[in-house]
Amino acid sequence: MSLIELLESGRQDVLDAVDGLTEAAALAKPSPDRWSVLECMEHVVIVEERFQGWLQNGPAIASAPKPENETRLFSMVTDRSAKVTAPEAVVPSGRFVVLKEAVLAFNAARDRSVSLVKEHGEALYTIGARHGRFGELNGVEVVHLMAGHARRHAAQIRELGEAAADPKTP
Repeated sequence: MSLIELLESGRQDVLDAVDGLTEAAALAKPSPDRWSVLECMEHVVIVEERFQGWLQNGPAIASAPKPENETRLFSMVTDRSAKVTAPEAVVPSGRFVVLKEAVLAFNAARDRSVSLVKEHGEALYTIGARHGRFGELNGVEVVHLMAGHARRHAAQIRELGEAAADPKTP
């Protein structure tokens, strides 16, 4: 799957996850220590924008394709069995008040990511980034994290939507 296809399938996963949610469901928090759908969407947008900055401003590196590492990173970030506490810099702050604006912001951010991938192409391998959890990465690996991160939260959004529909769900 190409990087563009990976990003677009991740976009569709997020859009499918929010499709049909009411505003009440988008605002609902299953517990005080869990995020709402709106907060998840804000977090995804913040992280996507942060990753875009890495792709735009990352240092030049000498790197080669590492498909096994790309697959491993994508799998690790999409695995919801491992709970991760978000760093303060990417914790939602209430940027969105309605689901429509969150979806518009996500689509705009994903459009920018797709444009960056088209613009840089194979040169993504020569862009370096440092991730707090995953260490030194090249730009292609960053795109895999970006796509996997959105999918991770699409799964969380589906869980939240189910919990909002069935208040008995923990």
